[in-house]
Amino acid sequence: MFRRRSEDSAASSAVTMTKEDERAPRDPQAPKGRPTPKRSEAEAHRKTRVSVPKDRKEAARQARERMRAEREKQRTALLEGDERALPPRDKGPVKRFVRDFIDSRWAAAEFFLPYAVVVLVLSITKIGYLQVLSTLLFMVFFVVVILDFVRIGFALRKALAERFPNGDTRGAVMYGIMRTLQMRRLRLPKPMVKRGERP
Repeated sequence: MFRRRSEDSAASSAVTMTKEDERAPRDPQAPKGRPTPKRSEAEAHRKTRVSVPKDRKEAARQARERMRAEREKQRTALLEGDERALPPRDKGPVKRFVRDFIDSRWAAAEFFLPYAVVVLVLSITKIGYLQVLSTLLFMVFFVVVILDFVRIGFALRKALAERFPNGDTRGAVMYGIMRTLQMRRLRLPKPMVKRGERP
């Protein structure tokens, strides 16, 4: 008698638990009906994931190699004008237009380095009037460069407004003026237009 009652109570409790399990919401993180992956598949998936080396020296070495490869890629892009790998400060159609605008024109500032060498040589001579002349030449050239900056800035701002009326051109004029300070053959990215050519 007691055995039959205990079996009936166990069966009823099992039915109750089964119904409660069916009503309970299923965990979305544990989907049903998906076969367990084989060990070989799991190991292959684990090998394809990026593994971080446990050794800090090895991790630092790999980071240095990645940075070196990225720098070499950017240097090649600067020499060849490849837009895809240029640094962020040189990317985009606005910066490309500014470079072409500057490279197609003469600018007084690009002769600053050779001019400064001449002035320096004159200033270290022991001849008095040459020292005074070097100072005057430097001041005259400085004024000419400032006036040329103003001329180029206004012309570049107008050209940007015409070419990119709704584009973001912040910092583009200063980017162009800084490029004029470099000699044409030393500019990076390399000039892609000739002097006098329309950008």
